[in-house]
Amino acid sequence: MSDPSPLLAVRIAPAALLGLALMLAAGARAQGATGAVTGSDLADACRDRDGWADPAPPSRIFGNSWYVGTCGISVLLITSREGHVLIDGGPAAAAALVAANIERLGFRPTDVRWIVSSHEHDDHVGALAELKRLTGARVAAIRAAAASLSTGKPAANDPQRAVVHDFAPIAIDRILSDGDRLHLGPIDLTVRSTPAHSPGSASWTWTSCETRCRKIAYADSATAISGDAYRFTDHPDRVAGVRAGLSRIGRLPCDILVTPHPGASELFARMGGRAPLGDRNACRHYAEAAGARFAARLAEERDPAGR
Repeated sequence: MSDPSPLLAVRIAPAALLGLALMLAAGARAQGATGAVTGSDLADACRDRDGWADPAPPSRIFGNSWYVGTCGISVLLITSREGHVLIDGGPAAAAALVAANIERLGFRPTDVRWIVSSHEHDDHVGALAELKRLTGARVAAIRAAAASLSTGKPAANDPQRAVVHDFAPIAIDRILSDGDRLHLGPIDLTVRSTPAHSPGSASWTWTSCETRCRKIAYADSATAISGDAYRFTDHPDRVAGVRAGLSRIGRLPCDILVTPHPGASELFARMGGRAPLGDRNACRHYAEAAGARFAARLAEERDPAGR
């Protein structure tokens, strides 16, 4: 049989060829694998480097969920043909790094439609005002975090207020309540208020698919830490908030756990195949370990001598 491609080439109009080329290019951007490194390469690049602004290459976590942050701070990009969602931004110095990683994957920063965050501390949201400017995206936040994000100052009742820094104020476009969902095309994120680490802490869950679908949980930091002079036992409202936050984190749907500090969940080792990427009990174990540390903190505050 003769090769039909010459005849086919003659019959396709130039406009159709252009349309086909644009469709293929759009498909390539949707897959976004052009500049991604393997999880193993990401782990190697960040070996012995966990600075908040230490550059890291972008890598696929699973399906349409990508790591675009730094060696020390997670920033996630969830992609679709209808636009993308960015979770967290890192410190102010990381804004350009995050934007460059999005581009390196083959996506356009201006296709980011929504930006959301984990908690209202400068190491995670310091870059958001600049990323909002660069992308033109809208920002959604839970009510407990909105005032802090919009003023650029830690909340008055934040135990870490004395040790965290102010950040550029972020204009909030949508206020979310606990359990609300954020939709963008096929992307469907659910937010949970999980006030263990800060009063405005939020955790996010969504589904990503490859040959199968898995629920990803971006569980917020679970450590209950504070300035040196702060005593949790003097603030029963914060004790209750920490316990409620940990309980909610432990119940998140959680095939794959990701945390704002990648080292807190050994994310790079798991992405690199040095440990299982998924564990349906990961969020429960993460919360239980944090709960044990918090119980020890409370016990020490009540009896510093350990009697």
